[in-house]
Amino acid sequence: MTPATGVSSREPVRAWKVPEELSARVPAEQRGAGRGRDDVRLLVSRGTEVSHHTFRELPRLLRAGDLLVVNTSETLAAAVDGRIGHARVVVHFSTRGDDGRWAVELRDPDERGTTRARAGGPAGSEVRLPGGLRLVMEEPLSPGSGRLWWARVGGPLGSGCADRHQAVGALDLSVDGPDTESGAEPCAGGADAEGVTGASADAVAEGTTGASTGAVAEGTTGASTGAVAEGTTGASTGASAKGTTEASASADAGGTAEPSVAGPDSGSAAGPDSGLLGLMRERGRPIRYSYTERDQPLSVYQTVFALPSADGAGSAEMPSAARPFTVGLVTELVSRGVQIAPISLHTGVASAEAHEPPYPERFAVPEASARLINAVKAGDGRVVAVGTTAVRAVESATDADGVVRAREGWTDLVVTPERGVRVVDGLLTGLHEPEASHLLMLEAVAGRAAISRSYDEALRGLYLWHEFGDVHLILPAESPHTERCSSNCW
Repeated sequence: MTPATGVSSREPVRAWKVPEELSARVPAEQRGAGRGRDDVRLLVSRGTEVSHHTFRELPRLLRAGDLLVVNTSETLAAAVDGRIGHARVVVHFSTRGDDGRWAVELRDPDERGTTRARAGGPAGSEVRLPGGLRLVMEEPLSPGSGRLWWARVGGPLGSGCADRHQAVGALDLSVDGPDTESGAEPCAGGADAEGVTGASADAVAEGTTGASTGAVAEGTTGASTGAVAEGTTGASTGASAKGTTEASASADAGGTAEPSVAGPDSGSAAGPDSGLLGLMRERGRPIRYSYTERDQPLSVYQTVFALPSADGAGSAEMPSAARPFTVGLVTELVSRGVQIAPISLHTGVASAEAHEPPYPERFAVPEASARLINAVKAGDGRVVAVGTTAVRAVESATDADGVVRAREGWTDLVVTPERGVRVVDGLLTGLHEPEASHLLMLEAVAGRAAISRSYDEALRGLYLWHEFGDVHLILPAESPHTERCSSNCW
């Protein structure tokens, strides 16, 4: 896996700075009695025209025949405490490769319960995890990368450890001293009590159920998420000599290459490391950054569209654009004729400090969703992606002729103004920092002038940033002859 290709040399709009007080520190539902997830503000852009709304008005801002593309990836409890020697570290598990290795970021804990950036490696170094598991650092994710490293999860060391630490399913997560009854020595690589200071397992367990998706599954989409299995991959994820591969990239008329689909060495068919997944469930917690006030249960980081994956895959960080949706709001959208197409893209760890372009991520666009998107494009509806992850997935599955194909694999596509968008008409997204590469995607959808005007209005209106903040709906500019409705046009 290599860094995403096709990154624009053009800088996004940066003539502004986010004041610290505009960082959303807690979820909307924790800001006052009687508030819900959908109690956030909604900035709406139509070209350079900007209007201000609440998120609950979304069903009346869309039209019958419009299509929302939503990411069903479940958020993982991807932050796990560990130790390197006597030093405490926090491991952010980013992406699981085809060969069973994980792309990880090591962070130093701070006094506020969050973390600071730390260089990865060196190769061969080990991180001791709870339950006697070991994480062996192998190589940088890409040449010159100091932040993300490929690492392999190993079982406990020592002859008796495999029996005492059940690495499959239920883990022995004790961090006490030697087994006083048997007289056995503690397992080499086992963490001590100071190395597992994460959120309590009870709190995590209570937070894993998330919002019910039953109503969504029964009435919000014409595309079954089960169709992911039918999605034919358009690219090989086999290994090259350096552990990466790229599908043949055909250039469109403008010379822009199709996104290559790259992944780590898939020579090993190892399945998901159930020991690590069990550890995440028991002792992991959601990744959070310094602008947030406190740890939250995992349920806070799940969206109403999230579905568990059969292989335990998920997102290291929440696909947060969908967070304000509730079952009631989705029901109203469907009742007004707005359709929903599910896709999945498992997001990796963002760079809170360096704002690097996104790395390759695993995605799937099911056959049924591809057909639904193509049908809407053939009619007069608008395809509105819920989040930048949905844009990346759908555009990665779109041929140069604008037809969406069922596809799954790895994508390294970075959507820029030079590349443009082929399918997406609109975007629902959060507010991004000026250094974020996502702003180039927004410019690809709406143009630089529209995004500049929108962010000026967001700052003037004191909108809130980050995953618990307000949201921004980008729609095509309306022509003078476009019918205007106070509700959906039927």
